[in-house]
Amino acid sequence: MMELWFWVFAVSLVSRIAAVPNAVPTERISGSAGDVLEDNPVGRLKVYVYDLPSKYNKKTLQKDPRCLTHMFAAEIYMHRFLLNSPVRTLNPDEADWFYTPIYVTCDLTPNGLPLPFKSPRMMRSAIQLISSNWPYWNRTEGADHFFVVPHDFGACFHYQEEKAIDRGILPLLQRATLVQTFGQRHHVCLNEGSITIPPYCPPQKMKTHLIPPDTPRSIFVYFRGLFYDVNNDPEGGYYARGARAAVWENFKNNPLFDISTDHPTTYYEDMQRAIFCLCPLGWAPWSPRLVEAVVFGCIPVIIADDIVLPFADAIPWEEIGVFVDEKDVSNLDTILTSIPPDVILRKQRLLANPSMKRAMMFPQPAQSGDAFHQILNGLARKLPHSKSVYLKPDEKVLNWTAGPVGDLKPW
Repeated sequence: MMELWFWVFAVSLVSRIAAVPNAVPTERISGSAGDVLEDNPVGRLKVYVYDLPSKYNKKTLQKDPRCLTHMFAAEIYMHRFLLNSPVRTLNPDEADWFYTPIYVTCDLTPNGLPLPFKSPRMMRSAIQLISSNWPYWNRTEGADHFFVVPHDFGACFHYQEEKAIDRGILPLLQRATLVQTFGQRHHVCLNEGSITIPPYCPPQKMKTHLIPPDTPRSIFVYFRGLFYDVNNDPEGGYYARGARAAVWENFKNNPLFDISTDHPTTYYEDMQRAIFCLCPLGWAPWSPRLVEAVVFGCIPVIIADDIVLPFADAIPWEEIGVFVDEKDVSNLDTILTSIPPDVILRKQRLLANPSMKRAMMFPQPAQSGDAFHQILNGLARKLPHSKSVYLKPDEKVLNWTAGPVGDLKPW
């Protein structure tokens, strides 16, 4: 009990120090990560945007405008950004990269959950179209093309890992660069060379919930969300690989942990009052909490083994976050209370860096260094393309008829 009260005092002290204006100054990200984060992609690459029939994008969105605020909405805003970006070229013969604007996640249930089942057919249809009407896909079978696929498990197009693994990445996308929210090392749903991005969080909505920066951080650990997904996982052992259930069972009565399934209207404000924000895996390793924590200066506690984090070559995740193995969740209180106050303060200083927050967001209009530009930076670093990506005349690598039979149905 003495230890607990010591940490309540220490947390309060750190919060008061952090609350004093200029007491916790912004710390510049040092080394190559900081330089990469501030790279300007303009002039380093040219992107050609295919002009697809509107049924692949705009008409899909018109049917369900909820897609604009969904966590998968990066595919929509990336399209809008590129149409007006200085990296866009109208001459495909000078393009470094080709982009196919397809809104594969804009198919939602009445409750707003994405249905991934049409996505493979929609993607196949679009690729058949560009390969039939333009010569560029066939030169490389997509090796100089990129696609935004922000499903739970990217181009495996399923929200349950077991079924995503069984499906695998859509065969026609095996040579393309995938820009996706999903990232987990040694996983069949992550191609080498994929660009892992943050999920979409509405920038304007987050901005309206900002509180004075001198507000003390009086909450030690904060989390709001499901611990059990009884509808999709009645036995409770599959969802989040049991990690969320372990958080609840071990810490529901711990006064240092402010955790609940409720989602209050003060959710964003509460994150700004917290020192640590739990970011556990759910059905997939990632969630919007990661973006929210960074933007609101709450140290992310990442519980997702082997996760590949957004823009990992630019954002120093090890320095701003805390990583806890899934098997060690029952020791979360010991792990977090063992972090010295000076380490906490340094993480908060790094999180206060505006370039860090900007890199996690898709603002409209775009801003220098934001997530759009980080994606372009990732594409620029993959240039020039190796000569090996260009196929010989009549050479074929991809199998157009591979994959589940249902994926071959017309879209």
